[in-house]
Amino acid sequence: MDCDSGHRRIVRVSSKKRNNGEVNVNRSCRNSTASVNEEEEIDPYTRRRKESLKNNACDICIKVMLLGDSGVGKTCILMRFRDGLFLCGNFISTVGVDFRTKVVSVDNTKVKLQIWDTAGQERFRSVTHAYYRDAHALLLLYDVTNKTSFDNIRAWLGEIREYAQDDVVIMLLGNKADCGSERAVKREEGERLAREYSVAFMETSAKSGQNVELAFVAVARELKYRQNGQRDCNKFNVQDYVREQTQKSHCPPCTT
Repeated sequence: MDCDSGHRRIVRVSSKKRNNGEVNVNRSCRNSTASVNEEEEIDPYTRRRKESLKNNACDICIKVMLLGDSGVGKTCILMRFRDGLFLCGNFISTVGVDFRTKVVSVDNTKVKLQIWDTAGQERFRSVTHAYYRDAHALLLLYDVTNKTSFDNIRAWLGEIREYAQDDVVIMLLGNKADCGSERAVKREEGERLAREYSVAFMETSAKSGQNVELAFVAVARELKYRQNGQRDCNKFNVQDYVREQTQKSHCPPCTT
């Protein structure tokens, strides 16, 4: 009886080991098959989402705010930069704040821009002020066809000095530069105001795309150099960079 019991125990143990091996093999086969099936069954949206997340991996993340009066084209600038689109037709004011992201490449460094589109109406100022403190860069817009929006720039700069960090990057943008006959603010006026406050300046057009990409890349480049500890090395200056790039864009083609 003991031998039978011992024999049965041996058989059970060997059988258990063999079954465990078979189970492990079966499990690995099932897992590999399931992973293959899972890859095959991923819908196109999920696949694009995974590719987007992979492409959006970044080395530096910075926060950029768009400021200015209502109607100067902040949302249009954002959409032109983010999606390459121009919002035409009925004008819809931004309520509070809106948020978009885009990754740009600066000297082989991936910089993720968190772009906050703010409402320009006075009643939303108390809301937008809360976002100033964490901003790394501020793009302050006025409408070249609207003299009032330009006259209000000094008030906006006063708010920036009060609520934003002292070392925040500020760039003044004269938007709607494509509206030649409707222009109410000369380029020289914008340049003079920018020199007075020691900020970078350029004119942009959300409709044509003029200098839109350059504005965001310029602040991304400036902040990238700052984070690399090269801020005081005179290797990069956002105002000089903007000046050089805008001059290149207006330079006539060379003839041979």
